[in-house]
Amino acid sequence: MAYQPKCGYRHRIFGYPESFEGPEGVDNYKEELRAFIKHTLSQKYNGTTPPQLALVSPIAFEDLSDKMDLPDGKKENGNLELYTAAMKEVAAEEGVLLVDAYEPTKDWYQTESTDLTQDGFQLTDYGYQKFAKLLADKVFGTEESKAEENRELVLEAVNEKNWFWHNDFKIPNGVHAYGRRYDPFGPDNYPYEIEKIRQMTAIRDTAIWQALEGKKMDLAKSDAKTRTLPEVETNYKPSNKNGSPEYLYGKDALDKIKPAPGYKVELFASEVEFPDLANPVQVSFDNKGRLWVAVMPSYPHYKPGDSKPNDKLLILEDTDGDNKADKQTIFADGLHLTIGFEFAPEGVYLSQGTNLVLLKDTDGDDKADVKEIVLSGFDDHDTHHAISAFTADPSGAIYMGEGVFLHTNVETAYGTVRGTNGGFYRYSPQRHYLERTAQLPIPNPWGIAFDDWGQPFFEHTSGPSATWMMPGTIVPRYGVSSPLPENLIEKDHLVRPTSGLEFVSSRHFPEAAQGNMLIANTIGFLGIKEHSMVDDPKTAGYVSKHQEDLISASDKNFRPVDMEFAPDGSLYFIDWHNVLIGHMQHNARDPLRDHVHGRVYRITYPSRPLVEPAKIADASIDELLDNLKLPEYRTRYRTKRELRARDASEVLSKLNTWVANLDAKDPKYEHHVLEALWVTWGLNKVDGQLLKQVLNAKDFRARSAAVGVLRYAGHQIPDQAELLMQAAKDDNPRVRLEALVAASWLGRDVGIPIITEAGKKGLDKWMEKPYESALAHLNGHKAGEEPKEVIKTDLKGKDLELLVAGREIYMRDGYCATCHQADGQGLDASGFPPLAGSEWVTGNVDRLIKLTTKGLMGPIEVNGKTYPGQVPMTPFGNLLTADETAAVLTYIRNTFGNKASPISPEKVKEVREQIKDKQGFYSPEELLKEHPHGK
Repeated sequence: MAYQPKCGYRHRIFGYPESFEGPEGVDNYKEELRAFIKHTLSQKYNGTTPPQLALVSPIAFEDLSDKMDLPDGKKENGNLELYTAAMKEVAAEEGVLLVDAYEPTKDWYQTESTDLTQDGFQLTDYGYQKFAKLLADKVFGTEESKAEENRELVLEAVNEKNWFWHNDFKIPNGVHAYGRRYDPFGPDNYPYEIEKIRQMTAIRDTAIWQALEGKKMDLAKSDAKTRTLPEVETNYKPSNKNGSPEYLYGKDALDKIKPAPGYKVELFASEVEFPDLANPVQVSFDNKGRLWVAVMPSYPHYKPGDSKPNDKLLILEDTDGDNKADKQTIFADGLHLTIGFEFAPEGVYLSQGTNLVLLKDTDGDDKADVKEIVLSGFDDHDTHHAISAFTADPSGAIYMGEGVFLHTNVETAYGTVRGTNGGFYRYSPQRHYLERTAQLPIPNPWGIAFDDWGQPFFEHTSGPSATWMMPGTIVPRYGVSSPLPENLIEKDHLVRPTSGLEFVSSRHFPEAAQGNMLIANTIGFLGIKEHSMVDDPKTAGYVSKHQEDLISASDKNFRPVDMEFAPDGSLYFIDWHNVLIGHMQHNARDPLRDHVHGRVYRITYPSRPLVEPAKIADASIDELLDNLKLPEYRTRYRTKRELRARDASEVLSKLNTWVANLDAKDPKYEHHVLEALWVTWGLNKVDGQLLKQVLNAKDFRARSAAVGVLRYAGHQIPDQAELLMQAAKDDNPRVRLEALVAASWLGRDVGIPIITEAGKKGLDKWMEKPYESALAHLNGHKAGEEPKEVIKTDLKGKDLELLVAGREIYMRDGYCATCHQADGQGLDASGFPPLAGSEWVTGNVDRLIKLTTKGLMGPIEVNGKTYPGQVPMTPFGNLLTADETAAVLTYIRNTFGNKASPISPEKVKEVREQIKDKQGFYSPEELLKEHPHGK
């Protein structure tokens, strides 16, 4: 029952991300578009006939700058108009239908009374309704609606098919279904699951056609006829020391958890009382003091034939004061893989596979009734690596971890944001601004926490380390990991894997514990370890020492994965509670993978009183501002979140009075002023006077924090560069490090002088690598690699002239060096092969000219390694003259350690004439048949 599309058209929207290259990128864009058209029309996707192709231009950019801190669209629309014109030109030349969406949407923005986009470039539901009609009319012709009464039924059927198609086309956990982790377990189930979901998709395609006639198909009855999935055997062994199929409950389970002396552990909730509490993964308290838990019993991901995923966001409450949950509210259900969430005034941000979504409760009944896709394009082909471990910085911007194997490409109002193989994103809801804030070589970052001074820390999870994030947040270079800051945990207490990070900030806990870092562990050690974290007087960074094991357990199914301090100063943590642990160690469908257990525990220190919970949700602005003086970090965290929801002008007015009335002799005065600065930052209206006051504070920790504000709010600070230069001259190394990291994001001309200044007073172990890499990235190369200004070669005369000219062509933005890199080593993680030492480069001249002229696509073996070739090499036949082609090919054949004969323009012309009628890309197989290696 193979699925075949009923429609002969294929369409793809081109141009929006490319438009950020501006006028300089138009010619290259036209050639890539032309190559795509030729290649597509040369295919027979249905096995018999070429497809019909429809191109769709980008929509216009909507100016929402009077409502949100977004671009006004003038520059963006100038570029989009250029690229739409380029599409029209190419489409006309190639005889392909083009739907011009730019001009109509630009007109809509002037005539519609409601916004049509969320953030200037992403259509709202209403915008999509208008766009859908435009698309249908332009592609299929304008006709009267013939079955309007069936529209809702058809929409439901289309959405149903789309869900199943997406779970095949972009199958979650694809690294196990197809990729490098397919073996050893994938063959046992994935070929059959993929076959089944395609059968189910085909059924839903038929259902659409029936819906057009007003009929509703019995999907369950049809699904029952699809293939039966084979049983999967467990690889669990009774001798396994990491878990047991015999689960413990209640007091029996609690007795296996040992707290440190003086502490007490209590069970707050479990799956026994609340069956929805299955596979809890993240926990957080809202501004009303209620505990929210994200649960994902669908982990590792949906299995064809099962009911659709029903992961949830739960609210658990203790309404009678006995420290046990007695009320559950399901805020949202029908979710899939809820591995990160964070509150904001506008709703709850949530990780959902490839999407970052926003859930809103518009009527106050504690149930989400609106779901918006905020950004899409995050990778989830290893589901436990996807964006997760959400937490907010002092401005309310959300930090999200992302693991290894993933390749993310997210289109935003500011351009495309890309990430590869481990790191962190920072998303500012106030500006709809996403950045790859750290590109680091880490497998699974499942813990992010900020200390009292706003410094970010993270744990490596698969590895046992934990470290300070800030030095690793220099501007990243795509496909290249920035230097990893050093581990802070002493060797004797390195345990893995870790999941969940929190700093002790609670008067209920002992004084000696304040400021210590808590790290949860789930295999090598089952419990929570406590480490001191103090400023290193000799460097910019920190030193740490193990203090005690806050809790440890002998129940092998105990898996603490996240924690947060409650409003009363106690510590809550969740227990994933599963016999099997590990994403790759067992089949995704191993029958012992648990989908029903989950617990929430509470840790107290009974000899000290609990904290009186601060009033937040219903507090006045004056009460909220006074909360900023309280010792508890999480109280201040929730308070700033609440202040972001209040009227900004009123908050700022009262804040000025509050700051003026602070006692300058108070030992915490500078921290109080910093909190005030953070409030203005969170309201997206940074107070320049407060900023300069904190930049000149006596406490270096305050100065460093102020530089962090300056980094992210620089678009509001006219003298950002001058203030960063001042910070780069600071006597304290942490302030200088913060300045050089911030400057790395400002571009070569502005950033390099500041970075260089920051290094003049010496570089310690935390500063050396960020300094070196920041300068390298701004100079367009990797750290440790010198720009190749001097070319060592034996070539002379005209051959040498070709080589020199070829280097300039090679280094052009968007040409050769973009993929193959300045050193010719390629980007292994992204599938771009090396040119260094490659027989494809130094071998047959005709073959090299052919692939350069017409482009190359398909699997290719280079230096003994196979590359998938999914991203085609650009055909440069219309981008470069024969002279330019000869120059760049001569260059690559005589650099990177290569040594081969030069190529003359005459030879290029000769080969081009031979292949002038060639349509579409070459494949490596085709070229090797014509020109085998060694000949």
